[in-house]
Amino acid sequence: MAQRLLPSADNAALTHKKEQGMVGRGTRRQWLQHMGWAAASGMAGPALAAVSADEAGRFPTRPIKLIVPFAPGGSADIVARLLADALQAPLGQNVVVENKAGAGGMLGAEAVARAAADGYTLGLGSISTLAVNPVVLPQVRVNPLQDLAMVAPLASIASVFSVRPALGVADFAGLVRAAKAQGDAWAVGSSGVGSAGHLILAALNRELGLSLRHIPYKGMGPVVQSVLAGETQVLSDQYPSSASFIAQGLLQPLAVASAQRLPALPQVPTLAELGHPALNRLAITWLGLVAPAGTPRAVLQRLNAATNQALKQAAVRARLQQLGVQPLGGTGLQLQRMVEDTTAQVRQLVLQDKVLEATP
Repeated sequence: MAQRLLPSADNAALTHKKEQGMVGRGTRRQWLQHMGWAAASGMAGPALAAVSADEAGRFPTRPIKLIVPFAPGGSADIVARLLADALQAPLGQNVVVENKAGAGGMLGAEAVARAAADGYTLGLGSISTLAVNPVVLPQVRVNPLQDLAMVAPLASIASVFSVRPALGVADFAGLVRAAKAQGDAWAVGSSGVGSAGHLILAALNRELGLSLRHIPYKGMGPVVQSVLAGETQVLSDQYPSSASFIAQGLLQPLAVASAQRLPALPQVPTLAELGHPALNRLAITWLGLVAPAGTPRAVLQRLNAATNQALKQAAVRARLQQLGVQPLGGTGLQLQRMVEDTTAQVRQLVLQDKVLEATP
């Protein structure tokens, strides 16, 4: 198929260089490589929409669909619906959330990549769909940096490591001691083989010298229930979906993966404070807004400006922070670099350190 370039907020800089006669063949190639632009992969490409400059300038003129690659009710879905509501004012159009769950987020990611590149279909990207799945799952047919355009970073979500109070573990150091004493008798659940939760468990085992067994479930809801029922012993979960169980005293939080301690759990240290900064970074979930590759630059800029405006709304920020979610915002290039950095970390763990192969 014909190659296409991934648009970004830095297309303006490239255009400026071309207008000044500064971009020859070699220089242009170097510039594209420097900016992280890439040719398309071999997957079936999106239906490229013919969008005129006038249409792009008037964008949007009808409702926008936001595809969430996960089931309703989870942390990502909560953030997506808050964003969709907040985007209506700056865009002047309704933003409708469509949940397209399945295959660890791959179905939703493919739906976005194959949509018309006109700005009317957007996607919620996550650390799983944009960085983990492309490395871990061989059946993935979307290369995020080639098949998607990065619009803006949205939020980072703290993870919390917890146990049932009946386990008698008071702190994270106590968890490590008890888990070592149990050998491979204790287990941790995840939303599936090759999921971000599976990868976090594998990294946890490697760094702390543990032998916690991995049990895959169909989604994080059953994972939480497995801990509450005593089927598994340790829970690694995004804070918003564990918060109510912690508040009820059904889960004992021992550590969080976050840039700083959570206001709702001021007594619980971060993994970085406990001497595990790499684990802390890996276990923080982040979300970003994406569009099909080929979306016009003017449309991407409009979406980026509206997204940043939405994330600055006081009510949105207050609600997110109440849930343990840190609003981000920024440029498409910043989201691209988040994807690149996390992908490199995952590739190191999976392909070089082979952590998943060592998981019991």
